[in-house]
Amino acid sequence: FYPMQFNRSAFLIFILLFLTETAIALWVRDAFIRPYLGDVLVILLIYYFVKSFFPLPTAVVATATLLFAFLIEYLQYMNCISLLGLEKNKIARTVLGASFAWEDIGCYVAGFLLIFPLENYRNKKSHSV
Repeated sequence: FYPMQFNRSAFLIFILLFLTETAIALWVRDAFIRPYLGDVLVILLIYYFVKSFFPLPTAVVATATLLFAFLIEYLQYMNCISLLGLEKNKIARTVLGASFAWEDIGCYVAGFLLIFPLENYRNKKSHSV
């Protein structure tokens, strides 16, 4: 069992990613950054949010984050938003998404794979200070 423990640097990364994702959602209307980079970054966002409070191993949190993203994408494939009667709810559509796409799965995997070199860099940097 891992007790909660606040990690300030992970939380600051989470805040930076949250602000970036918010800016993308509000102001970017393109064919690459919003649909692809946003999905890569959401994996990092969730990962660093969890790491902000739980000192779990990188592989555990990264894998759980990827599986969570896969679950959300599966719910989109099953048209869960309509089954729940939330197709007109803008917040639900934003959080759960409205449609399944294989490209999203690829973006989630890319985000998952980015976690490991980022954490290596972060760990080396914190040990060299």
